[in-house]
Amino acid sequence: MTKRRPPPDTPSDAPFAVPGRAIRVDPGVAPVLPVVVSSPHSGRDYPPEFVALSRLDRDTLRRSEDSFVEELFGDAPVAGAPLLQALFPRAYCDPNREAYELDPTMFADALPDYVNTRSPRVAGGLGTIARVVSVGHEIHSRKLTFAEALERIETCWRPYHEALSALLSGTLDRFGHAVLLDCHSMPSVGGWGDRDRGRHRPDVVLGNRHGTACAESVIDTAAAILDAAGLRVVRNVPYAGGFNTQHYGRPAQGVHALQVEINRALYMDELRFERTADFARLRAVMDRLVRELGALDLGGTIEDEILPNAAE
Repeated sequence: MTKRRPPPDTPSDAPFAVPGRAIRVDPGVAPVLPVVVSSPHSGRDYPPEFVALSRLDRDTLRRSEDSFVEELFGDAPVAGAPLLQALFPRAYCDPNREAYELDPTMFADALPDYVNTRSPRVAGGLGTIARVVSVGHEIHSRKLTFAEALERIETCWRPYHEALSALLSGTLDRFGHAVLLDCHSMPSVGGWGDRDRGRHRPDVVLGNRHGTACAESVIDTAAAILDAAGLRVVRNVPYAGGFNTQHYGRPAQGVHALQVEINRALYMDELRFERTADFARLRAVMDRLVRELGALDLGGTIEDEILPNAAE
């Protein structure tokens, strides 16, 4: 998943080490759509030892959580598209990052040379092991050891990406192409560390890494479906797509990745972490999104389609 050399060993006594507790895959009734739905940030299984280690209460930790996104896309398996979700919280380990994006100031010991310590995400406190929650509060009450980080990566990040890679490979083999929908939610107002701090956000942000992660027909179709549902849609600002979109989006090889960021005010009370009456309506819109993207004809050579935007 990363160009850097992996660590030589994995701890054998890692807590939270059962992959079944880390992720859930719902393969659906049958793989009849060339779509894989991924929800990397909606996990809310907070290990007790992590909560005890944190200086924050559970509700504050949840500020980084994309609450209920896996439920918004919960009809995907019924439509014939597998749904992968992280059960662990983003504040514990972030699968929408490289495996080893780590902030050295968080650790009591030196980090190996294969660790990426200089990415913009690390600088913002939101690496693979986050330093802060999305509202800017420091998470941990003490410095971690690299062994502790490695436990989280090997028991959370790795199972997630092994499952995602397998789902995409199987879809590509079966249909000749695959569409990855990497699904997220965002605070309704830009917050701490955001370029749009204090500004109200659109209903949905679609990110395709400025035209490099999927064919234009994918993002155009998604935008048209959401617009027809009365939603205000923008592209690539403030979110162009994270690690998953960039890493897996290889349209010239038949894998198209699109990040979907949904404004939380559309479906939940952001302070109480409760679904609102509009939840069911938005879930139906996401079901239509999955089905119509799955009906796209993305076969053949598409290099020419993506070249005009590749330099943005």
